[in-house]
Amino acid sequence: MSNKKIIDASSKKVFPDLKEIFRYKDLFYTLTWRDFRVRYAQTTIGFLWAIFQPVVTLLILTLVFGRFVGVKTEVPHILFTVVGMSIWSYFSYVMTNSGSSIIASQGMVKKIYFPRLIIPLSKAIVGFIDFGISLLIMVVLMIYFGITPSSNIWFAPLFIIMGIVAALGVGIWLSALTVRYRDFQHVVPFIVQIGLYITPIAYPAEFAVKQLPEWSATIYYLNPMAGVVQGFRWSVFGSEAPGDLLYVSIGIIVLIFISGMAYFSKVEDEIITIKTQLLDKKLVQSSLTLLQNYDDLSKDIT
Repeated sequence: MSNKKIIDASSKKVFPDLKEIFRYKDLFYTLTWRDFRVRYAQTTIGFLWAIFQPVVTLLILTLVFGRFVGVKTEVPHILFTVVGMSIWSYFSYVMTNSGSSIIASQGMVKKIYFPRLIIPLSKAIVGFIDFGISLLIMVVLMIYFGITPSSNIWFAPLFIIMGIVAALGVGIWLSALTVRYRDFQHVVPFIVQIGLYITPIAYPAEFAVKQLPEWSATIYYLNPMAGVVQGFRWSVFGSEAPGDLLYVSIGIIVLIFISGMAYFSKVEDEIITIKTQLLDKKLVQSSLTLLQNYDDLSKDIT
């Protein structure tokens, strides 16, 4: 008696099968490399856009908050801002591109089976381009201003990992929500724009908290990137530590990531179910049409 693996399409998965995703690692590498190659394809200046965009954003934020608002920082404001912007640029890229990733790949999704989670995950890898360029700008400015990293620099990888997990969690949530509600394709850019200003990128978190009622400080750190950016800057410059409110951001990051994985799994199952139901309906309709044609033909013969 041969052993056969039977797949129950009606079984519900609480979380995506990570082992299955690993089995499709070659497809993951292919999608990542494809996204990397086409990102700046058919543009005049090509890869230079990856440098031009963060530089322009950095100059605008420095002009607005450093000159007009007059935010005081312990290091030159442009350097202060680029540290926050480096990890934010990764987060915003993953959030923006993961949100529409499933919809953009619907042709492939409809034709072949593979773990759909691979699509938003591939965007997370490509996002390291933005992060790496921002870090390079940060290093150049630190050399220019003669500033050395603090003794807390060993904590930097921890906050980078937190930023990656936060980006993955939000990206996975948005990719699943966009499948069900197409309006999120238009909502995501709006969220990114607001997040740029409510996250302590060009100003210290204390600056924002002081402008708010005392009880609202915890609410401010419900923004998962507030604690990440503040902590990353602390690890680089040794500025004021995030304090106990950092745990609020950490808790939100964990919650978003776990719930995002669960919701994505639910939506993925619903997509499969809906497609199966549609196929069944088409099959039934085709069968009824054939039977009707057969009856008509029989009547004509008789």
